Amino acid sequence: MRALVTGAAGFVGQHLIPRLRAAGWQIHAVDREVDVRDADAVQGCVSAASPDAIVHLAAQSSVAASLSDPEASARVNFLGTRHVLEAAARTAPRARVLLVGSGEQYGPGAPGAPAFSESAFQAPRTPYARSKACADLLGAHYAARGLDVVRVRAFNHTGRGQSDAFVIPSFARQAAAIAAGRHEPRIAVGNLDAVRDFLDVEDVVEAYLRLLDRGVPAGVYNVASGVGRRIGDVLQSLLAQAGIAPRIEVDAARLRPADASVGDPARLRAAGWRPRVPFELTLRRVLEDWQAREGAS
Repeated sequence: MRALVTGAAGFVGQHLIPRLRAAGWQIHAVDREVDVRDADAVQGCVSAASPDAIVHLAAQSSVAASLSDPEASARVNFLGTRHVLEAAARTAPRARVLLVGSGEQYGPGAPGAPAFSESAFQAPRTPYARSKACADLLGAHYAARGLDVVRVRAFNHTGRGQSDAFVIPSFARQAAAIAAGRHEPRIAVGNLDAVRDFLDVEDVVEAYLRLLDRGVPAGVYNVASGVGRRIGDVLQSLLAQAGIAPRIEVDAARLRPADASVGDPARLRAAGWRPRVPFELTLRRVLEDWQAREGAS
């Protein structure tokens, strides 16, 4: 079985590709050398790969970047997805296409509200989330035309190798620098009352592998833990692991409303997937990753 993976050099791709190879897949991995905004380049890539499956990871994944340049996010996330779907329909019509979207497509929920199921109304708040919601709808259109499309709505995930543009690595980078004596004992934070649903990237990769199985019906799947965690509690757990007690300072540039985003993973669980990595282990892995980077700097 041959799999084409776009965005292969990104955070998830670096974890997914070794796991796919271990499962016996032959991998055609592409990253920035194939611009998903270029329809001809994508068509040529899909034709050359002749894949049995396509995992479309290539994306502009930063909410902050989407706020500063919404058009760029739309071109990569929506137009890029359109090019992948059209190329698959023309060149690999029997391939399973895994489109990786986001839990942010549902928009903000109130703390304590029920977790979002796949049937929940989508109310994306940011340009990033809107571009992903539009790509999701486009995937549904191609599925109605007969393409084997799985639409993933992935909630927050983290692990070794993730950029500090995301909340847990940001905390871990600052904590590692403080513990190493490279930074004064203060940590810049956003709204610590926000609630998020976190998975380890290894569990996310296992979910994607499961969803590539043709025995699993196509459709929409939340990739989530179903557990809401207050960001302030996550920070305290990480600081305890680092053995530090720095001053906490709110950075206005990081501040967002205190909302909740938690996914209901029941459908994915029914397909045979379960998260395996304890959250405290995930935090330790991210912290150790940044401690290693700080030690090497």
